[in-house]
Amino acid sequence: MNDPITRQMYQSCRLCPRMCGIDRSRGTGFCGCSDTLRAARAALHQWEEPCLSGAEGQPGGSGTVFFSGCTLRCLFCQNYRISSENFGKELTPDQLASVFLDLQSQGAHNLNLVTATQYLPDILEALDQVKDRLHIPVVYNCGGYECLETVKALAPYVDIWLPDFKYFDNRLAAKYSKAPDYFETAAAAIGQMIAQTGPPVYDSPLPSSAPRPHNAPASKTSGAAAPLMKKGVIIRHMVLPSHRRDSIALLRWIREHYPHGHYLISLMSQYTPFFHSKDYPELNRRITTYEYNQVVDEAIALGLTDGFMQEKSSAKEEYTPPFDLQGL
Repeated sequence: MNDPITRQMYQSCRLCPRMCGIDRSRGTGFCGCSDTLRAARAALHQWEEPCLSGAEGQPGGSGTVFFSGCTLRCLFCQNYRISSENFGKELTPDQLASVFLDLQSQGAHNLNLVTATQYLPDILEALDQVKDRLHIPVVYNCGGYECLETVKALAPYVDIWLPDFKYFDNRLAAKYSKAPDYFETAAAAIGQMIAQTGPPVYDSPLPSSAPRPHNAPASKTSGAAAPLMKKGVIIRHMVLPSHRRDSIALLRWIREHYPHGHYLISLMSQYTPFFHSKDYPELNRRITTYEYNQVVDEAIALGLTDGFMQEKSSAKEEYTPPFDLQGL
């Protein structure tokens, strides 16, 4: 039986794999956060996968709440203003609970918690307050770098897991995200997410095909309403410039080790040089069509065709949402 996640955990924090043990009532952990919850934006988001945001022109969207801080230190982070610079507004659990209900009232298809691990005691308190009034799935949108115990403790709360699986080679994880144990940690955490949800569940049938485009206005499905996910796991992987072979190795590992048909793959081409990536020549460019197509072709060859791909037009800075405290 897992210990419940309570506010006492802030006093010797081990919520994430850093296990830094910091008393966050007196200082900040590796995540850069104290024990006071901060968030930077709460709004309907149209650029997630269609099974989360809906098709282009379809009312609603994914009800995203972007939390400040992060347990990773990705030098190419598009959200660095909140992940590393900790921009955000302080909120109480009561205020956060109101934010959740407001997003639902706006027509959100789901409640999308973005980089939430460092504030879980407050977030779970807010979810407990609204559990009898919240009628949409809860999405846990994270970098994949999660403690197994934390994932297990979230089983009663999370319906849809949206983890990144960033690297196969831990040398890249150490260099680019300061996480030398990333692969084995994320592999175990994502495996547990899949075990907890089982195969994906939708509000209507999802057509079978090669990976479908998503995440950029020009590439979203239009016309009929997209099937919306109610339960399941979507594994995101962003292809990095100069590292397509790592992406291919990761896809092969996923196909071999996770139960086929129990998750979706979302292959992302949106990499754009941000933050400190401009200090690394191999990352100081967008990926080429050849690099991305090589990874997509491998996914198809492996039978990983339940999922999504992005058009190259997604690699633009304007697709990063404005962190302007909207909705808070």
